[in-house]
Amino acid sequence: MGAGVLLTSGLPPFGWWPLALVGAGVVVGVVDGVELRQRALVGAAVGIGFLGPGLAWMTEFHVAGFVLAVVVEAAVFALAVALAPSGRGLTLGLPAVLVAAEALRGAWPFGGVPVATLAQTQIGGPLALASRLGGGLAVAALVGATGVVVSVVATRRRRSAVAAAVIVVAGALGGALAPRGEAFAALDVAAVQGGGPRGLRAVENPSARGLDAALAAGEGLGEGVELVVWPENAVTVEGDVADSPAGTRIAALARRLGATVVAGVIERAGDRFHNLAVAWAPSGEITGRYEKRQRVPFGEYIPWRPVVEQVADVRFVPRDAFVGTGPGLVPTPAGDLGVAISYEVFFARRTRAAVLAGGEVLLVPTNASSYPTTQMPALELGAARLRAIETGRTVVQAAPTGFSAIVGPDGTVRRQSDLGEAAVVAGEVERRRGTTPYTRIGDAPVVALAGLTLAAAWASERRALRPRRGR
Repeated sequence: MGAGVLLTSGLPPFGWWPLALVGAGVVVGVVDGVELRQRALVGAAVGIGFLGPGLAWMTEFHVAGFVLAVVVEAAVFALAVALAPSGRGLTLGLPAVLVAAEALRGAWPFGGVPVATLAQTQIGGPLALASRLGGGLAVAALVGATGVVVSVVATRRRRSAVAAAVIVVAGALGGALAPRGEAFAALDVAAVQGGGPRGLRAVENPSARGLDAALAAGEGLGEGVELVVWPENAVTVEGDVADSPAGTRIAALARRLGATVVAGVIERAGDRFHNLAVAWAPSGEITGRYEKRQRVPFGEYIPWRPVVEQVADVRFVPRDAFVGTGPGLVPTPAGDLGVAISYEVFFARRTRAAVLAGGEVLLVPTNASSYPTTQMPALELGAARLRAIETGRTVVQAAPTGFSAIVGPDGTVRRQSDLGEAAVVAGEVERRRGTTPYTRIGDAPVVALAGLTLAAAWASERRALRPRRGR
């Protein structure tokens, strides 16, 4: 379990990425040479130590959901570590099974919960650059390979770490040199943060507060700004926002500034709701909208609601969100904008789809105001940094109580707000075109390569065992 805690220390808000690599080394040292059952127990303990703290944010939505998620995802780690060879094949086998585990976590359960991932432990470190080549799964593989190197150096065991070291160096160096697109125009943007108290449930916030706070925070915006980004849930209306007083006020703001305004909008529809990013042109007309596709389980909908509500308190999630469609592209006079709403920033497939559809800048309207701690805001910003590196795009994130930020295509945070304050995070960003290798190929080749590598590792393991059995 201690190895899992070391892995967690690499996650935001801590960001101690070297300790996460030490944790990977501890995993290697513990499972080296042990039987399958023991490997499974080690994997479960690592999963609990890693994901228990890493998914603590879920308790703000639902304790039952948190417990279920930790148990299920720790079981994924247990299965992965159990499937890794424990002898000669461990050098290549462990990175391969970690890729498989992270790929599964990104797709299941509930469409995936890729929060607190191995890739996120390396944000700010050199291994994160490998995400340009193979996304977060490539970074996970390098974490495993580095763990092999750390274990061999620390224990001075005879197993060769040359192959693992080559993988680590090639991955980091290849990511640093990989194509990342190019800038072709500049855009003056402003992410508006209304500020206010944190730790309040959505049902405890008056629906008008987000609109009033965003308007007040952006009161000082003047000429020159071309794109204004408001947070998720900045506006809550009954029915179509285009026909609402709130929509009229935003249209007036767009006309006054002569700028495109993209706002997070909740449209209530009976016992359900639409979670949208809606764009108003400088003329005041709505030019595009994107509806969130990746909903937060136990936060924006209750899986198996009729069953769950019989055994758990679900009053804080009274409505289920509709599921959107499309790649997350909103064409506007300010440019073709890729959008990932809040939780979607953790899913590389969402930002990848937006860029492939033509997204020149990535917008992340989000709302982490219901969390009293810094964990989820920091994790979201960390995920935005990883998405920026993967896609070669600038990311503009707007949150009602933070963190709002501008992240460069190299993953560097250029500007950032503080939690709780009313602020405008403004600056010039690049509109970019072109793709990274990861944007073009996605996760499938990385998963396939991991499968082949695991098969080769087990073949190597069997060859090493044959002479012993023949004695």
